[in-house]
Amino acid sequence: MARIGYARVSTIDQHLNLQTDALLKAGCSRIFEDHGVSGAKRKRSGLSSTMRALRKGDVLVVWRLDRLGRSIRHLITVIDDLKRRGIGFLSLTENIDTASAGGKLIFHILAAISEFEKSLIRERTIAGIEAAKARGKCPGRRPALSQAQCCEIRAAVNAGIPVRDVAREYNVHPRTIVRGMERLELAQA
Repeated sequence: MARIGYARVSTIDQHLNLQTDALLKAGCSRIFEDHGVSGAKRKRSGLSSTMRALRKGDVLVVWRLDRLGRSIRHLITVIDDLKRRGIGFLSLTENIDTASAGGKLIFHILAAISEFEKSLIRERTIAGIEAAKARGKCPGRRPALSQAQCCEIRAAVNAGIPVRDVAREYNVHPRTIVRGMERLELAQA
């Protein structure tokens, strides 16, 4: 029976040290990681490796429940798969141990709360975007090309210069060139 840890951070600039230290202290003999990967993604290389490494009698250990997944459906699917394979689950922060009935109950309650929190964040984000639009601001990333550059690009492409060559000249992806021309057409329509 081995304890195998799984750690995940959502962005590249975050660190796994806090999680890995806690997993080592909990007795994990191996730790798999996903760095810069959202918990909303079901397919993660570190998680897939973790699931392949687990054997009957092992225990999957995570620092917090949300490191394993963000949706209740995904969490329940993973926990059910572990149970079917004879593998335990332990979340250190929430002190959830699926080997007990109380641990199973707590798991389902916290998974539901985690999904609720995610829904609230999504609603606040949408409301913020709508409020910004109402104030005349354009949410999102600033376009890579200015309107003047898009005019220059359209003239170059209309003169027969391949999009790939124009993209190289402006140091952007060819798709950015196409989007810039589309944005220019919409603005002039």
